[in-house]
Amino acid sequence: MTKEFDLAALLAERGAERYELHARHLNHQLPRMLHTIGFDKVYERAEGAHFWDADGNDYLDMLAGFAVMGLGRHHPVVRKALHDVLDASLADLTRFDCPPLPGLLAEKLLSYSPHLDRVFFGNSGTEAVETALKFARYATGRQRILYCTHAFHGLTAGSLSVNGEDGFRKGFAPLLPDTAIPLGDLDALARELRKGDVAALIVEPVQGKGVHEAPPGYLLAAQELLHRHKALLIADEVQTGLGRTGKFYAYQHEDGVEPDLVCVAKALSGGYVPVGATLGKDWIFQKVYSSMDRVQVHSASFGSNAQAMAAGLAVLSVMENEEIVANAAAVGERLKSRLAELVDRYELLADVRGRGLMIGIEFGRPRSLRLRSRWTMLQAARKGLFAQMVVVPLLQRHRILTQVSGDHLEVIKLIPPLIIDTDDADRFVDAFTEVMEDAHNGGGLMWDFGKTLVKQAVANR
Repeated sequence: MTKEFDLAALLAERGAERYELHARHLNHQLPRMLHTIGFDKVYERAEGAHFWDADGNDYLDMLAGFAVMGLGRHHPVVRKALHDVLDASLADLTRFDCPPLPGLLAEKLLSYSPHLDRVFFGNSGTEAVETALKFARYATGRQRILYCTHAFHGLTAGSLSVNGEDGFRKGFAPLLPDTAIPLGDLDALARELRKGDVAALIVEPVQGKGVHEAPPGYLLAAQELLHRHKALLIADEVQTGLGRTGKFYAYQHEDGVEPDLVCVAKALSGGYVPVGATLGKDWIFQKVYSSMDRVQVHSASFGSNAQAMAAGLAVLSVMENEEIVANAAAVGERLKSRLAELVDRYELLADVRGRGLMIGIEFGRPRSLRLRSRWTMLQAARKGLFAQMVVVPLLQRHRILTQVSGDHLEVIKLIPPLIIDTDDADRFVDAFTEVMEDAHNGGGLMWDFGKTLVKQAVANR
């Protein structure tokens, strides 16, 4: 007799095997890494900006699923929209009709960037970037894409071509024709544009790796240079878009910037259904889809599916009704200013930077001999270990989930759900202050863990 599928029963029966299943069938290095740094927790449920484990302990999420959970987890409006769209039993993905939800979501998205005209829906941030690269190359008739050093635009072959991290690129060549230039370097941009083969520059207005913001005036000047040479500006807002930096898009912090193509994803999903979108000017779409023969020249099997579109519409409704962008700006400013006050107090703390609820906390070489010797030991083994030493006690002692901002970086990145309040911000600052106090006073547990990380780093060489 066939047994009826019962998800709750399956999770109850096999859920405890989660780490073993990953080690056996998925990326075997993930559970190994989580065990090493003490992140092998078992979370039972989540709501908003918080998790709870089996013992009922509350954890504050300052990571938001790498910025996917802009509204936190299980927002009731998004949940209801998904229940509604499932209950509607729509004739979805027929591929030979024009359902209303994609048009409605495109219309709403475009209202936040009125200089753009059309949208392509895919399923992820890297697909949104791939679309922008293809469209820019076809529309300009040129092949080469410029990107900024330290950029991260995705890991599929096209987006990997504009990824500024060598560790991700190594072993996957050859990639698309590309050239890296420093973020903010207009001379380097002009030099490459004079060669006459550049289709576009793709740029994160605030880079995720290290949380580095484009210098004031750079995006507008770059846009003018690009257009003078008949090349395009692509804004990658996959992480920075939908209110993350205190504006709907991060490029909007600079007056006059109007990218030719804009990539969004992550928070648009509501944390439920993967969705990516590439917004662009009409003339670009007109060139790509130039005739009925080219109607499917760029498409995605699951693009524009009803569940993703419903989630996106619900997300944008919540953002307006609950003033999410204003909250990100206000709480982000409080968080950043309180953290900045600690820079002069702790010599291991070098800088606090960012916009809205995208904040980088950078550590640096201390002045005192006692701390400097320990810092040097960590740096000799592997750059980035001190930041990891801070992340671990934040989770283990204070139940706050954070991340190191990138490989070999002494930077912690805060990208919490945009719904966090001042109590959440203060909870983080108080916990972070305790961790920094412990580090400067030579707290044994923290530095002992550092020694463990050193041994692991040496073993991995």
